[in-house]
Amino acid sequence: MSAFPILYSFRRCPYAMRARLALAAAGVVVELREVQLRQKPAALLAISPKATVPVLLTETGEVVDESLDIMFWALRRSDPEGWLAGTDSARALIARNDGEFKHWLDRYKYADRYPEHSQTDYRRHGEAFLTALDDRLRGSAYLRGDRFGLADAAIAPFVRQFAAVDNAWFEAAAYPALRRWLSEFLASTRFAGIMHGYSAWQPDAAPVWFGGLI
Repeated sequence: MSAFPILYSFRRCPYAMRARLALAAAGVVVELREVQLRQKPAALLAISPKATVPVLLTETGEVVDESLDIMFWALRRSDPEGWLAGTDSARALIARNDGEFKHWLDRYKYADRYPEHSQTDYRRHGEAFLTALDDRLRGSAYLRGDRFGLADAAIAPFVRQFAAVDNAWFEAAAYPALRRWLSEFLASTRFAGIMHGYSAWQPDAAPVWFGGLI
């Protein structure tokens, strides 16, 4: 077994982003293996046949292949920022993101694949969640109070993706608190620290190390 956990990741995947955010916040060092989604490495397929990123292979050989589970795995090792406090309410918000909102995000982003309705219709459905987030953020700096936490890390990568579909629309939309929150996240050293570009991993490549407090 490796002396360090191994994380199979893809830089732009929002699920992989949330996993990297938690690993960085926990200060857990991992060997990062950047994956080309069109040419997934045999080492990844061998441990996780579904081969969706992120996938974590721990030092003991345990395979953790759900992003939220990776977040909790890291934070149970170390949680210096207190992300695990109030986990139940954070989980409820994340569940809405991962279910309802992700459903409409996919259709909004790839509207040509879902011709049953217009892109505007899909966006309008997704806005129900944006409205709920904006309402929360009108009363606090972050989704669950005055500190960046689990819900922010788990949800921000998906809001980023939604906003990027039509940035001009998002900048003009009636979500000032949400825009402020997202802009601060995208400008943060926390976000910059997880978004370094890496070449696709090869079995004979030197290890790439990721982790540490951001």
